[in-house]
Amino acid sequence: MLTDRNRLFRRIADPRMVRLARALGRLGSTVTMMNTGAHPDDEQTELLAWFSFGRNMRVVIACSTRGEGGQNALGPERGAALGLVRSRELEESARVIDADIAWLGHGPVDPVHDFGFSKDGKDTLERWGRARVIDRLVRAYREYRPDIVLPTFLDVPGQHGHHRAMTEAAEAALALAADPTYEVDGLAPWRVAKYYLPAWSGGGSTYDDELPPPPATVDVRVEGFDPVSGMRYDQIGEASRGYHASQGMGTWRATPRRHWALHGTAPEGDILDGLPATLGALADVAGAPAELALAASEIAKARAAFPDDQAMITALVAAHKAFSAPMGADFDALHGHRIRQKIAEVEAALALAAGVDVAAWLQDPLVPGRSATLAVWVNAGHATLRGIAAAASDGIAQKGGSEERDGLHLLTLAVPADLSPASRYLPGWARLGGNGILAASVTVEVGGITFALPVDLEEEPLLQPAASVTPSADAVLVNLNDPQPVHFAMTGTASAASLGLGSIDGLTVENADGHVTLTASGLAPGKTRLPISVAGAAGWQAKPINYGHIGRLAQVVPAGVDILALDLKIPDGRVGYIGGGADRVGLWLERMGVDVVDLDAEAFDAARANGFAGFDTLVVGIFTFGLRPDLAAATADLRAWVHAGGNLVTLYHRPWDNWKPDETTPAHMVVGSPSLRWRVTRPGAPVTILEPDHDLLAGPNTITHADFDGWDKERGLYFLSSWDQVYQPLLAMSDPDEQPLLGSLVTGRIGKGRHTHTALVLHHQMDRLVPGAFRLMANLIQPA
Repeated sequence: MLTDRNRLFRRIADPRMVRLARALGRLGSTVTMMNTGAHPDDEQTELLAWFSFGRNMRVVIACSTRGEGGQNALGPERGAALGLVRSRELEESARVIDADIAWLGHGPVDPVHDFGFSKDGKDTLERWGRARVIDRLVRAYREYRPDIVLPTFLDVPGQHGHHRAMTEAAEAALALAADPTYEVDGLAPWRVAKYYLPAWSGGGSTYDDELPPPPATVDVRVEGFDPVSGMRYDQIGEASRGYHASQGMGTWRATPRRHWALHGTAPEGDILDGLPATLGALADVAGAPAELALAASEIAKARAAFPDDQAMITALVAAHKAFSAPMGADFDALHGHRIRQKIAEVEAALALAAGVDVAAWLQDPLVPGRSATLAVWVNAGHATLRGIAAAASDGIAQKGGSEERDGLHLLTLAVPADLSPASRYLPGWARLGGNGILAASVTVEVGGITFALPVDLEEEPLLQPAASVTPSADAVLVNLNDPQPVHFAMTGTASAASLGLGSIDGLTVENADGHVTLTASGLAPGKTRLPISVAGAAGWQAKPINYGHIGRLAQVVPAGVDILALDLKIPDGRVGYIGGGADRVGLWLERMGVDVVDLDAEAFDAARANGFAGFDTLVVGIFTFGLRPDLAAATADLRAWVHAGGNLVTLYHRPWDNWKPDETTPAHMVVGSPSLRWRVTRPGAPVTILEPDHDLLAGPNTITHADFDGWDKERGLYFLSSWDQVYQPLLAMSDPDEQPLLGSLVTGRIGKGRHTHTALVLHHQMDRLVPGAFRLMANLIQPA
């Protein structure tokens, strides 16, 4: 929960006059544009910042997935947990450019989800369900009524299959959205006026568009500086992009980007040509209410009056009354949504001009079966406060009115006892507020106009279980080759006496006051799950997620421990794990029974000062050369240690992870670029074992093709494209209809030691309890 100090800092960093200037800016256009993409961070924020603040358009970001299949440069979250992080990142990114979000995918259990990298748009649509994705885009078109639709990427070979799928779907949805015979939740048909494709290549360090972009039909010229912030629009876009921190986004650029070429159906002088782009233009449309011209005039007065509060209030009240004039049916069908949007935007501006200031937060957590208190602080300014209420979903209800105490209005909420606390993926996010499963609604009167303001809570409201249980290990290994007892503890808010455990054939489960011992006695190889109950009912685990740029979250999942039973031989030797927080390989080495030391910055400095004496193997986690300056500065010492007999294992890195082909590793190694060409995205892609008798494949665990069964998401990425002749490739693999790649696992003798580099996604397979990943990792760490 935010402290009073946090609350003060937030408020001083978000002054009313800045918010008011932005609110007045929204009133300058009647156009909505939609940018479609497949993942959080696909949006073209630099261009969208110009559309939003330079041209005053309403911007909507339509995103098909939550990015749950991607990587995380910040920490250990993967899968569903990463989807929560990246959803919040897009919301905060959208806040910077004043955009709305339409989510088309609803999390990892939804068919439309991020299943990892794809090279094929048709395959992606088949996995998502082509009709399903198009139907959801039709719904978005009809709900948000964009005049302009712009996909972020081209549908060309060499581009991410998810991007290609979204571009194909965005175009296919155009005709259906306008078709009155196509039913979607009773929404009226809508014809998108303009559909553009980017007239630039999406190639670069990741993608490699095989076809040139289409010819430009209009040039979007980004002019001047944003008058509110004083920043260039592309800089605002990069600031927005910086909220995608889990993807390492956000770059300061000294050189501005001023031109964006778009491809439409015909040449144009401006992207807004032919559209009713302003209230004045809309007032000239046939059938427009006569009062619309007055509304346009009053809006112009209000914007010109800034920062004179009273003059702005007078003009905005007059505009609001003019907007409320009745519309004819034909005009309403085509343009009524613009008027209704302007009314909501005028009310937001009117509240700010009147000095209305609101903060809302929960004083208690939302727990099924319990009451909670919503606190709402209001400074009504020049307005009259008429009411305060909770705006809730999922059956959460306000009990009675509000009670004022010490300047706070306190509302009591009842949370249904049968409400599941499992994490939710909400369908949208609105720039004007009212987001989440719970928000506040504050009704005020200004100048005779009474309206309700939607107010987001200071932190995203989350449901929490009545009693949670957290096992010290979410997954454990039982080594059938050496079946030692496995221990874990259960902690949390549930009492030890209330905790219960399931049973598994061949496994003895002992629970001594929350301390659990698992002993194998005829346990069959494979994966299983040990459920945890609380007071006889299914237990829940709340996994906290806390990053400064998105605030506190919690992934709430059924409580239990996954168990993998496998035959695993562990080599002798002491291992140092050097991680950057982007994988859990060090943890898995420990659970495998390896003698492993986590070399954080302090421990690494000590080990380096001692020449890494006492370590037989050093394992460098994914991205770590880019995440750990101490490691990047120690490459010469690592090379010397390898030459003296050390065994170095490096997991995959991107070319921009401070990877220097002739310095980072003991001998020359190049990470392939663009990365689309140097990865195998099919998890079941055939693997050729080139050197089955090689030391690293022959023992202590004999690696066979069976070790590549059951892989999840992909085989590997950021494969090496070239290497020094001292290295030897051990595997070959490829996606369908592509040439085999050899850079997934290469190893070489360096002096008396050995260096092995793998681009296989071993860390992900270990998280998914794929047996072959543990067997291969055990082989890689054997001393040189």
